[in-house]
Amino acid sequence: MTIIDTIFGVIMIGGTLMLFGYTLYAGGGLGNITEKLSQINPKLTAPVGPPGIWPLFCLIFLTSVAPFAMPQLIQKFYAIKDQRSVRIGMIVSTGFALLIGMIAYFVGTTSRILLTPETNPNAFAENGKPVADALMPELLTQVIPDSLLIIILLLILSASMSTLASLVLISSSSVSKDFYAGFINRNITDRNLTRLMRFMNGFFVLLSVCLALLKPNTIVVILSISWGAIGSLFLGPFVWGLFSKRIHKFVAMTAGVSGLGTNLVLYLLGFSTPEAGTIGMLVSLILPVISWAVPSKTVMT
Repeated sequence: MTIIDTIFGVIMIGGTLMLFGYTLYAGGGLGNITEKLSQINPKLTAPVGPPGIWPLFCLIFLTSVAPFAMPQLIQKFYAIKDQRSVRIGMIVSTGFALLIGMIAYFVGTTSRILLTPETNPNAFAENGKPVADALMPELLTQVIPDSLLIIILLLILSASMSTLASLVLISSSSVSKDFYAGFINRNITDRNLTRLMRFMNGFFVLLSVCLALLKPNTIVVILSISWGAIGSLFLGPFVWGLFSKRIHKFVAMTAGVSGLGTNLVLYLLGFSTPEAGTIGMLVSLILPVISWAVPSKTVMT
């Protein structure tokens, strides 16, 4: 899976650079893009945009910190060979994240001047409000030549497949080995367990296909909610479990459940998904500190 992800990463880098170049060309250059954005709203070219510092912090925190707590990503650390690989990985992954993140923000910002309700009605609702799930597909068809759209398609498939492969493997393993073999049938044979995992792999792939065919209008919202929920549940226990042996199991579990509960309650109260996810993750990170004052021989393993 690591080798496959490496190939996917190379495809994503090439496709992202191509997207950046064509978007920059379609916008008439960086100077022209900046000028037009200033005409729409001078704050769009400021270091901190119109939403303000707190929404920006929440968005960055959710998209940058939450992955540290996602089981399907954490499992990839098992493929690391030695300490040298860790150092190389730190440099490469940091550069990759900066490249993808900066270009993603740039392309998203530039869509303000390249897409309008008049010229791109498919990307906007009847009231003129942008449809988040339709903006990027509409932008791609406008700035990328038809002959090169296949490369962008490979870019999207690479990003999707790398995530899907990890999610399917970790989900099938959780249902089959952790839940079924751990609580329902502890005497299951390895052969039957393997069959069950293969069945669950097919089930989760089929579920993904069905969701894609149904085309729900809330894919972006579902994604941000799930990131915040997973991060709120696992971030605190995982981070503190790595760096301290003084974090008790009960407090770690309490921190995870409290972070998840905080995230869901805030979302139901009307908070944006990045805000709810960020606050939930912060709760998950802060609560384990309480265990330092609780004497006990039970520690996280």
